[in-house]
Amino acid sequence: MKKTNKLSMRNKLLSTAIVLMSITALSCSTQKAATDSPESKGLKDYYKDYFPIGVAVSARSLTTDEAPFILTHFNSLTAENAMKMGPIHPKEDQYNWKDADSIAAFAQRHKLKLRGHNLLWHSQAPSWFFTDANGQTVTKEVLLQRMKEHITTVVNRYKGTIYAWDVVNEVISDNPNEYFRNSEFYKICGEDFVAKSFEYAHEADPDALLFYNDYNEISAVKREKICKMIEGLKNAGVPIHGVGLQAHWAVNEPSRSQLDSTLKRFAELGLKVHITELDISVYPKEHNARERKATDTDTTFSAEKEKKQMEVYKMCFELFRKYKDVISSVTFWNISDRHSWLDNFPVRGRKDYPLLFDKNLEPKKAYWEVVKF
Repeated sequence: MKKTNKLSMRNKLLSTAIVLMSITALSCSTQKAATDSPESKGLKDYYKDYFPIGVAVSARSLTTDEAPFILTHFNSLTAENAMKMGPIHPKEDQYNWKDADSIAAFAQRHKLKLRGHNLLWHSQAPSWFFTDANGQTVTKEVLLQRMKEHITTVVNRYKGTIYAWDVVNEVISDNPNEYFRNSEFYKICGEDFVAKSFEYAHEADPDALLFYNDYNEISAVKREKICKMIEGLKNAGVPIHGVGLQAHWAVNEPSRSQLDSTLKRFAELGLKVHITELDISVYPKEHNARERKATDTDTTFSAEKEKKQMEVYKMCFELFRKYKDVISSVTFWNISDRHSWLDNFPVRGRKDYPLLFDKNLEPKKAYWEVVKF
């Protein structure tokens, strides 16, 4: 009788153990399913076998509800404005590190890649760079020395944290009949300032990847001018490692063939390609700022605008995936439709909706087209 009771007890314990194991297995299976579900995956997770997905941020955005959202969807950051010449070095004897340091610390804390943007740009270069104490234009030697001091100081501060820099930004002219933009850098130094900028950055951090960055890269004329300059730098032994395509596009451009030929041409340079400032405006592309017109009053995100934007985003990412062996980073310019620089360009105060997430940080239809492959 005793043996029967012991056997019965053993069978009950065995049955209980089997039930518990089944429950545990089911729980693990459910957790895995939840982890792999579309609701729990971020944009970066869909592209883990392709390229990092980045976003341009402000220091403030990293202290709001956007911070956890960023960590869900992105694994690379770019400082939208904090590292540009004007904000970070407004006076010869003054550097403003606070916002840039904050962004760098966030990237380090969460093990995110960090791109530096940018070391030299005519549009936000402080006027003191170009004049002496008497207000006279400085010599080429003085300007190059100021550039070297600026680039060396900024690059050294983030050495080991920033893996790639947009060294020189937008020096090629949009005028078909003009090669270099007639900036103060160009007027004083000629073309030399471009090569010198890359040399200074490389001296400061030999491990950093150095990029030339520009917009309207889908224009066949401007594209060839960019390639001509880069090929010249390469042939001269200048340390340039990649080209950044800003990708400020719209619902009416680029076409598939236009973008395909653009990516193909830049791939031929034998350098890395980064998509650095991606957004797709819901309005037809305009390249210059203008005053508001009567036709600008309709700023609703209509079904028609949504459909057009969805189609362009889908096409862009199809081609990004096609060129995955060349493209090693894709970065969006701003986080969501809450805020975009396009809200004030080309028309100040005209709301745009150029990103994959709406103002509530929810995925738009374009998002699901981008991750559906």
